[in-house]
Amino acid sequence: MVLKKEGRKNLYVCPKCGYSEQAKDLKSVVVKSKVKTKVKVLGSTNGSLKPLPITNATCPKCGNDKAYWWIVQTRGADESPTQFFRCTKCGYTWREYS
Repeated sequence: MVLKKEGRKNLYVCPKCGYSEQAKDLKSVVVKSKVKTKVKVLGSTNGSLKPLPITNATCPKCGNDKAYWWIVQTRGADESPTQFFRCTKCGYTWREYS
């Protein structure tokens, strides 16, 4: 958490939640957050969740005709991105350069 110094006082204030603390040492301020945030973690318990889109693509390993796909900019910004595929049946991953 980053605290911002307020005025000439040794008072540090969190810009997000407004929490403030008087600083005893001007070099560092350690604050334990009192705000609790719940975070959802998706694990293997939800095996039916498929977060990637599916397209028609033939897997070079097993011949299945469906694959998940995503695009990543693996090279320079002036070059086209790389398209990745993952077979829905065997999980094999391959790429195609545009």
